[in-house]
Amino acid sequence: MDELRHECGIAALYHFADDRSCHIWKGDPDQTTRLMTRMLLDLQNRGQLAAGFSSFNPDRDQLLDTYKELGTVSEAFKMAHEHKHASIMEDFAGRASIGHVRYATCGPTGRSYAQPFERRHGCKWKWFAFAFNGNLANLAELRAEVESYKDYHLAREGDTEVIMHLISHALRGDEKPDLVKIFTALSRKLEGAYNLVFLNALGEMVVLRDPLGLRPLCYATDGPLFAAASESVPLLNMGFQKIQSLEPGEMIVLQDGAMTVHRYAEPRPSAHCFFEWVYFANVASTLDGRSVYLSRSRLGEELAKLEEEMGLFDPRDGNTIVVPVPDTGKAAADAMAYALGIRSQEGLIRNRYVGRTFIEPGNRADKVRLKFTPLREVLEGKRIILVEDSIVRSTTLKTLLGFLREAGGVKEIHVRVACPPIVAPCFYGIDMATVDQLYAPKFLSCNEPTRDELAAMAYDLGADSLVYLPLDAVAKCIGLPAERLCRACITGDYPTESGRKRYELELVAK
Repeated sequence: MDELRHECGIAALYHFADDRSCHIWKGDPDQTTRLMTRMLLDLQNRGQLAAGFSSFNPDRDQLLDTYKELGTVSEAFKMAHEHKHASIMEDFAGRASIGHVRYATCGPTGRSYAQPFERRHGCKWKWFAFAFNGNLANLAELRAEVESYKDYHLAREGDTEVIMHLISHALRGDEKPDLVKIFTALSRKLEGAYNLVFLNALGEMVVLRDPLGLRPLCYATDGPLFAAASESVPLLNMGFQKIQSLEPGEMIVLQDGAMTVHRYAEPRPSAHCFFEWVYFANVASTLDGRSVYLSRSRLGEELAKLEEEMGLFDPRDGNTIVVPVPDTGKAAADAMAYALGIRSQEGLIRNRYVGRTFIEPGNRADKVRLKFTPLREVLEGKRIILVEDSIVRSTTLKTLLGFLREAGGVKEIHVRVACPPIVAPCFYGIDMATVDQLYAPKFLSCNEPTRDELAAMAYDLGADSLVYLPLDAVAKCIGLPAERLCRACITGDYPTESGRKRYELELVAK
């Protein structure tokens, strides 16, 4: 609702040469990269600012080459222009590729920040491209380290260029290094969320998940074809049957005609970002063995239990309906309504063709009117239970509630949030980096709101009442122990030392 955005999504494809036993791809192995745009389209929910891919082809002069542009996948790859798209696919065809969709949580939005980043070199194993999903909590220290290297220079903000220079520095020398050792050493420097896909001009690929597993990463194989992506949906839609989550601290290496899995970092307690299940991931995805759809449905069931316990009004009075805020609130809303025995109706329709309004200037009320259409025939005179996935900054929600009363003729609006209050910033790849950006801390004395605090927040929002899920509901609904989840934004307890230090500084500054 508050246009909360994720850092990005990554993908990788690798077809072992001349083996035609793949069921998914029957074409020329050197044309396998044509599948990449399909994968990136299925990751579009993770970034709409820019898209790109790097491909390897030993039969062209540019062994490794990168194409990237601003815009959605369709815009970047000229998919509305048949001949232009075909030309891109032909020019960048290859048997291996890595891809990326971007939304900027830090740094400017220009094309030079689009990924993958490519570092060209005359030595083939020093010539590489990589793409990155996450955010480094110790970026300041890493920038200082790169700047301490003799004759190194940083031309951009953010962490992607820093990682590129750290990799290139590790590849220096006259002997080809072991890729597992390179990324093992790198993991000792990086702190935070950092899923990587890497491809060099020898046609060697690395797919890597950070030791905490903050962001999801899935992979699958079909004979000679290997694929990996930030979520399971791109792999499922291509036809892969057995899709697995890469374990935190593991990396996959594809070289010399074989795929091998290596542990590059010592095992430690995982810290999967709970927000992936609540908000970011495609509802059809399965992450670390847990269904996103079923997790959101359970959140709705918990909301129904709370509704019964609080007894603020009788939801079965014949004039009350549940209305989801599209689209991430729908699974929770439907499950809540079913448990209460009342109707869930889409009284608020999202305009799916508005595009990337979150990076366009203009009045917030106009943006809400562009994105949502209240159905007066459904809403007029009704008491609605409006189910929202989360409240971060509240600015868009306030406008929406006014719009629902004005254009929808709603009698009462009772906001139910399928998430606990967001009380602390994220330093791992979600664009809420300061306490001042958050709504709930202005009202709360602790992480669990009192009835008086909820009443004050509801009044401020323009709602008749407001209820959040309690802290323990998240782990219960996802089906993972709380200690295996990163819940820093709802508890203030960070899984990395740099995260804890940055939060302490935030509280001091506040």
